[in-house]
Amino acid sequence: MIARANWVDEACRKTIDKIERTSLSIGASFPNGSAQGRYEKSPAYDWVSGFWPGLLWLAYEETSNDRLKELAVECERQISRTLWEFEQLHHDVGFMFGLSSVNQYKHLQDEEAKRHALMAASLLAGRFNPVGGFIRAWPNWGGEDHSGWAIIDCMMNLPLLYWASREIDDPRYRHIAELHADTVLREFVLDDGSVHHIVSFDPETGKRIGALAGQGHAADSAWARGAAWALYGFTLSYSYTGKEKYLKAAESVARFFLDHLPEDKVPYWDFRLPTFGKDMPRDSSAAAIAASGLLDLAAAVQGEEAKEYQQQAEAILNSLYNHYGAWEAEEEALLLHATGYYAADVYVDAPLIYGDYYFVEALLKLKKL
Repeated sequence: MIARANWVDEACRKTIDKIERTSLSIGASFPNGSAQGRYEKSPAYDWVSGFWPGLLWLAYEETSNDRLKELAVECERQISRTLWEFEQLHHDVGFMFGLSSVNQYKHLQDEEAKRHALMAASLLAGRFNPVGGFIRAWPNWGGEDHSGWAIIDCMMNLPLLYWASREIDDPRYRHIAELHADTVLREFVLDDGSVHHIVSFDPETGKRIGALAGQGHAADSAWARGAAWALYGFTLSYSYTGKEKYLKAAESVARFFLDHLPEDKVPYWDFRLPTFGKDMPRDSSAAAIAASGLLDLAAAVQGEEAKEYQQQAEAILNSLYNHYGAWEAEEEALLLHATGYYAADVYVDAPLIYGDYYFVEALLKLKKL
């Protein structure tokens, strides 16, 4: 690995200092996107609920600040209550409980938090459709039948299943994770390394119906954050299983992602926008997610490839720090200029909590190199 640059220490210090400051106003709540300088809050069952306690644990590792730990523990307590709100839950229990309960167990050896995470893993496994080989994403929200829908984001929920298999020495969770990853590899990833956001299957037969636009520009476009989820998610599946097909998939998506970045290394919200694309907003969250995934990918390979992935991750993080950072006290978020859901006009050109989380996660990885 190459040596990291000096700016990383400064960036880490600024981000951790800001998390300590903003924790006073955010408290034990669940930020989503930022508007007018303040995070808007979501309920504990929302898919984003794990990212703030995840950030708190990252900052706690750096500072040993007990107040941050106590806030994270209170967040986990609220999230754990959703285990009894089954109709509200979804496949993103991996994000929710992986970043809250699993971290709490890791840091505090909290057996109750461990049980919460194992219960969530069982709920996630229960969403698996065996005839289609996929984990169902969502309940039937918005009057739509989602019984056959799977989405690329779920690659990032699979670590909860891998963790559960290791924790209780039961391969069933890992088998489900791998079967889902195999379906994503076969049905979501295109030859050029781009990925679909949503693929719909017949829930009775498992037959593929087709791709849907989801949060991308179109069904056959290339949503930038979806590519980042795939890059990172396949890398994680490789790290848990050692299966080369997942590593090759991660590298294919990484090459597509990197080859389509603009000069400042932060993508537009979709890589296949029409000709007016350069007037469209960026997605700093996609850049942060990809940077963290690239650092893991660099650790999984050797030689020039490892060097390139690390250098690219550092270049992305440097651009985010210098050109997308919100270091003024008036803004609670860390990164500006993300895009949540463009078509629905939800957090367009706005900070997003998950962008902040992966930015800090990646920075701290880089700091340790």
